[in-house]
Amino acid sequence: MWLNESEQALRRDLIGLASDLRWSAVELLRIAEQLREAGNDADAQAAQRLCDLFQGDEERLSGYAEEVKAKIITRNKAQ
Repeated sequence: MWLNESEQALRRDLIGLASDLRWSAVELLRIAEQLREAGNDADAQAAQRLCDLFQGDEERLSGYAEEVKAKIITRNKAQ
């Protein structure tokens, strides 16, 4: 089943946001490693927790994008 224009835009936005979160998580992992190497374990752990949060959010947004594709989530034309 084809997606209407609004649904395509929604799916594109969800995929883009998920990708941004994935990239941010990778960068946070790099920063956390640098903090550990510098002996700043407290901040490294905080960065790791943020990374874990971002990864969970990325998975959730990717799931929503798949639900849009499957027409479980729909969107009518925006006003």
